[in-house]
Amino acid sequence: MRLSRYFLPVTKESPADAQIVSHKLMLRAGMIRQTAAGIYAWLPLGHRVLRRIEQIVRDEQDKAGAVELLMPTLQSADLWRQSGRYDAYGPEMLRITDRHDREMLYGPTNEEMITAIFRDSARSYRDLPRTLYHIQWKFRDEVRPRFGVMRGREFLMKDAYSFDIDEAGARHSYNRMFVAYLRTYARMGLRAIPMQADTGPIGGDLSHEFIVLAPTGESEVFYHSNWEAPAVVEDIDLDDAEGLQAIVSGLTRDYAATDEKRDLAREAAAGDALRQSRGVEVGHIFFFGTKYSAAMGMKVQGPDGTEVVPQMGSYGIGVSRLMAAIIEASHDDKGIIWPDSVAPYAVGLINMRIDDAKCSAAADDLYTRLQAAGVDTLYDDRDERGGAKFATMDLIGLPWQIVIGPKGIERGVVELKRRATGEKVELSVEDALARVAG
Repeated sequence: MRLSRYFLPVTKESPADAQIVSHKLMLRAGMIRQTAAGIYAWLPLGHRVLRRIEQIVRDEQDKAGAVELLMPTLQSADLWRQSGRYDAYGPEMLRITDRHDREMLYGPTNEEMITAIFRDSARSYRDLPRTLYHIQWKFRDEVRPRFGVMRGREFLMKDAYSFDIDEAGARHSYNRMFVAYLRTYARMGLRAIPMQADTGPIGGDLSHEFIVLAPTGESEVFYHSNWEAPAVVEDIDLDDAEGLQAIVSGLTRDYAATDEKRDLAREAAAGDALRQSRGVEVGHIFFFGTKYSAAMGMKVQGPDGTEVVPQMGSYGIGVSRLMAAIIEASHDDKGIIWPDSVAPYAVGLINMRIDDAKCSAAADDLYTRLQAAGVDTLYDDRDERGGAKFATMDLIGLPWQIVIGPKGIERGVVELKRRATGEKVELSVEDALARVAG
């Protein structure tokens, strides 16, 4: 994409109302714009990152055996009355009345709807187990939205729901998702620590939230030093229930706790094992048994012919919130540093002198070759000062920068910069292309 034709409204100064790093940088880098309190438009650069994150989440859900569908944003209040949550949920729920005076709501979560959908189709134990998921916009009317997309009112979320014939099967489904979450975060270059959590309004007796360590994160976190090394979760057999349970038990044996439970973490610490940092919550999983299936009259025929109420769990990842978490964990004083896996473009190509025929010809040729090689490239072909182009590229944080200038062209080289390390090398065009395409 040529930057001269792109929509990238970057700014030099941070807006006065932006309090945390991710909010400041997302606004400055032209990724989002606020349209109402806690509600944001996703501009082209931000939208590309959002879709990259979403695809990684989708890939790992599919690998874990979950099946994708799509549920609507608006739900009937009658569904929530069946579960007893309509009046209990609180003012965070945006309640709506349509033109026929039917009570509706903008869904903050989907336990009731997915239970009703599956209830109307599942007949026997042969229809189980199943895990269904969707990636959809949700709305919670926060009393004080803040921190940009970190705590907005409208947000993109992946939520999955498992249905099993018994508790043993349900806990296996829970463990599959537990590992799938660790894999998801690792692919995004994040170190996420699972910690036992309160179940809140979702309900149930087993829950973990996943915290990404970030120096500028919203919460204080205490954790075991073993979590400083990434968990190895690549070669785990997700169908081996006993083996998987042993792995999850081993991972959660090394405690972690938020600030509210720091005393418990200190008590659990052995010697100098306690570590302290800040972090951002990016996912939450729950096992809640028959809370929703029983309330909504869901029954299937068991193997012995008797009726069984399926066991359920739910699993949420804040897709839009993850973008902010990545920035909180990966930035410097110049701007964002995107991990390769979620970067909006792999390469930022800078033409230092568009008024120089040879320089522009070389830059245009390399841009064409990068595109042909399948390398997503943002080509800065604007009539701007070199300093402004460098500042923009550092701000938006693309993994690689290739700089083409008249002096380098005379010597047959271009400058290749790795954003994460700042390392710069002069290479031939062929070698630079090979590095970024490899």
